[in-house]
Amino acid sequence: MFGYAEDVDVIDTVPGLVRRAAEVHGSAPAYVMDGRTLTFTELHDQVRRTAAAFGRLGLRPGGRLVLWAPNSIEWAVAGLAATYAGGTLVPTNSRYTAHEVADIVGRTEAQLVVVADGFLGRTQIDDLRPLVGGTTVVDLADLADLAAASSAAELAAADVTADAVTPDDVADILFSSGTTGRPKGVLTAHRQTVAAAASWSAIGEVTADDRYLVISPFFHSYGYKVGICVGLLRGCSLHPMATFDPEAALALIESERITMVPGAPAIFLGLLESPAFASTDTSSLRFANTGAANVPVSLVERLQTELGFDLVITAFGMTECVVATMCRRGDSDETVATTCGRAIDGMEVAIAHPETGEHLPAGHEGELLLRGQQVMLGYLDDPAATAEAVDADGWLHTGDVGVLDERGHLRITDRLKDMYICGGFNVYPAEVEQALTRIDGVVDVAVVGMPDPRLGEVGRAFVVRRDDSGPDEAAVVEAARERLANFKVPREVVFVDALPRNLSGKVLKNELRDEGKNR
Repeated sequence: MFGYAEDVDVIDTVPGLVRRAAEVHGSAPAYVMDGRTLTFTELHDQVRRTAAAFGRLGLRPGGRLVLWAPNSIEWAVAGLAATYAGGTLVPTNSRYTAHEVADIVGRTEAQLVVVADGFLGRTQIDDLRPLVGGTTVVDLADLADLAAASSAAELAAADVTADAVTPDDVADILFSSGTTGRPKGVLTAHRQTVAAAASWSAIGEVTADDRYLVISPFFHSYGYKVGICVGLLRGCSLHPMATFDPEAALALIESERITMVPGAPAIFLGLLESPAFASTDTSSLRFANTGAANVPVSLVERLQTELGFDLVITAFGMTECVVATMCRRGDSDETVATTCGRAIDGMEVAIAHPETGEHLPAGHEGELLLRGQQVMLGYLDDPAATAEAVDADGWLHTGDVGVLDERGHLRITDRLKDMYICGGFNVYPAEVEQALTRIDGVVDVAVVGMPDPRLGEVGRAFVVRRDDSGPDEAAVVEAARERLANFKVPREVVFVDALPRNLSGKVLKNELRDEGKNR
């Protein structure tokens, strides 16, 4: 009933999912948000009309469209229309600054940029246009009128273009980061995006009867590939949230009879600790999927007993490999809480010695390697980084340290990289450090992640100033806010005379973390 093959073999492009969903699920609700409902038939119509409008605006098959917006029905329409028009979708974080988005526009040579102007009270379009030269920038709010103007001939042409999309075409470029700190564009084929949705939703037992509260942002693989694409594949209705608010989420769970809620552990703690929880009817809930951090056994138990979830599953994935491992129905609470499950169909997991590369037996700690259908095509215009990440045998070197038990269940124990997770978002210290070193009076910077009860981890910046007349903590934080998304901005700045380094000059970040714990 929940197998993958019938979905992946027949439908292996995102435009194919859009069309099939309209044919199979028709008048059923595809999206429900802010008092508005869009059926699968209406979604298909809006997607093809918007794709035709994108063609008039200059998007050509194989071209890239950058989408900078929070979760909304309009985001889903625009994102799906990008691939329906034969293009490649490039989602960007809704909290990015114009400088960060402009860098992505330039590197992808995007033909079109769609922006939700005014989100969080900002002026995104006015900020972005001077930075992207002659690239066409369109307000997301204007797309409905542009789509409505699409002619019958343009719609027919859009359908032909959608039909021409192949499973091996690049469907999307999601930006990750590496140890250099500069974001890397992860290339993913249509067949991989569809397979991620099929695998995840099969294990989650998702059907057309489900009502899916999407808290993960659409610009993230978990909001797009196991959110939007799962809705199309399984016919469930999506209820997106632009920003997470525990009280609003609980109200939606009760009023819309929500059945499934994926999210980071902090999301579920927010629901459970909300003053509104005790008076909210959560009896409709059946499936929770979490991960991105170690999950306390007590939280798994609370998800089942207090929130009433029948199926609670943890998983491991990354931008370079969206779904790699998942727990399954029948796994114990301890297994769900302390592991990320075992490999999904089509994937292999191995643990290797970080220096020799030798594959290690169960119970031995080493670098996590992944191989299979979910591993990315490669990094955008960066063959050297691709070769470094994916070896000649097809193994993706994740940079995470883990261990496999005798059953093949994965436990993540540490990170080879310095990346930390703040509120469910990956933060790469090298990128933050580069931004902070541009501040006048700053000589040297090191950023580490420190535990935080609400966000999981937050940044602490250790800063060496040229002299005492250099910037104070408030100035450093303000300068960071001008250049970086808010989740990347350090929550604390510590001024030091020098950073601890080894003989090769590398900063000893473990010492900084230990110092931070003792503060």
